[in-house]
Amino acid sequence: MEPMMSQIPVKKKRHPQPETTLPANPAGHVCFPGVVLCLVEKRMGASRKAFLTALARRKGFCVEGANSERVTHVVSEGNSGDEVVEWMKRNGSRSVGAAGSGPALLDLSWFTESMSAGQPVEIEPRHCLGVTVHAETLEDRCQVAAYACQRRTPLAHKNQLLTEALETVAEEALFRGSEGRGLAFSRAASVLKSFPWTVRSVKDLSSLPGIGEHSRKIIQEVLEDGASAEVENVRQSERYQTMKNFKKIFGVGVKTAGRWYQEGLRTISDLQAHHAKLNSAQQVGLLHYRDLNSPVKRSEAEAIVQVVQKAVDQFLPGASVILTGGFRRGKQTGHDVDLLITHPTEGQEMGLLSKVVSWLDSQGFMLYHSTHRNSFQPLEDEELSVSATTMDRFDRCFSIFCLSSMTEEPGCELKGSGGAHHRKAVRVDLVVTPYSQFSFALLGWTGSKNFERDLRRFSKYEKKMVLNSHTLYHTEKKIFLSAASEEEIFQHLGLDFISPEQRNA
Repeated sequence: MEPMMSQIPVKKKRHPQPETTLPANPAGHVCFPGVVLCLVEKRMGASRKAFLTALARRKGFCVEGANSERVTHVVSEGNSGDEVVEWMKRNGSRSVGAAGSGPALLDLSWFTESMSAGQPVEIEPRHCLGVTVHAETLEDRCQVAAYACQRRTPLAHKNQLLTEALETVAEEALFRGSEGRGLAFSRAASVLKSFPWTVRSVKDLSSLPGIGEHSRKIIQEVLEDGASAEVENVRQSERYQTMKNFKKIFGVGVKTAGRWYQEGLRTISDLQAHHAKLNSAQQVGLLHYRDLNSPVKRSEAEAIVQVVQKAVDQFLPGASVILTGGFRRGKQTGHDVDLLITHPTEGQEMGLLSKVVSWLDSQGFMLYHSTHRNSFQPLEDEELSVSATTMDRFDRCFSIFCLSSMTEEPGCELKGSGGAHHRKAVRVDLVVTPYSQFSFALLGWTGSKNFERDLRRFSKYEKKMVLNSHTLYHTEKKIFLSAASEEEIFQHLGLDFISPEQRNA
């Protein structure tokens, strides 16, 4: 991390005003509603940006992100006007034009003089950053970074029909064991999700990475005909529909679903009628099939957080329970609930999970649970530590929770539909992490899958590092890099920080 500056260098002003022009503003009240600042993190660094943001807000200025349409003044340190325009666009700004149209692009000197004056000073030519004037082409507008971890991907995007089509053929490829083809289609969909414009023609894709000929063909069909014949054939095929339904059963993977299909089984009723061999997880998953395939509301997820926090508090006061996954990325519904548990004192979390699970089970909250012990040993087995596997090795419990839709009372009598008892079965994953590994776990468990996959690919191929949910390891320097926050991990990798809400690749 860059060292925090102890003070801001103040340049000599032509018309200085006394510091007492405005009083201190500890409450953060906005005194200048017509002025909205955006501080460019590039070259400034996260720590200095945070310091300057806090200073500006104390002085009564409003500070917002690059993607805010309210920004009127963009402040940069050590960048050219062209670099600021590029940074703003990469960070979601739609108000900055190719020639710098939109908000004023200013050197830090305007900011320091305004802070000293206690109010926005007049913008003079010496404050302004020059921007090269050139005609903006479609290719300029459509530049997209190669890795998902370099792109901001919101929940709502402008190419829903195209991404749904690509994700369908990606899923079908995975059902047939073709992981490479599946990933290719999935990455193409991921690129389109980050695209800030609606694709109107395949010509719009000329400069986009990760979109192969097969994906282009599907996209062209959807654009021209409203649907792709190939995609519709997949959706209507008996194999795809069967595999999709079987995969919805808790504890069933692609191999098991494929084996059942080969045995001639086609429906959930077939599994029951032919007494298919099910393990304990699959039996519970089949019993509560309807509940487990109905959306989990954010309010339900937060109710589960409260129940688990209550259990954790009994055994380890001061420990935190954090909601991760799609809910942390801004989703209002999800398929399951992922919770991270940690304590600020390293080592205090050991043995906590078994106590929490036992208490939840005794109170009637658990319909099923499978617990796995922590097997991560960085000091004893370096190969284990730097493994590129996507599975982590924390203390974790994969469970099916019983939640009341009206209260948090324990106990459950549902038979798979919720019904009159107003109870609902919900998938819940509990993960306990040491505090030193919490930032890595939080990043890994937040997702999305495409974002995390590309983040690890970027680490390996661009930075010669290995990233997993436990640590970051530099393979050339042969050192582990610590991080107290997600922001520090991004800094280690030389990436602009992307907030959870923008990781929906």
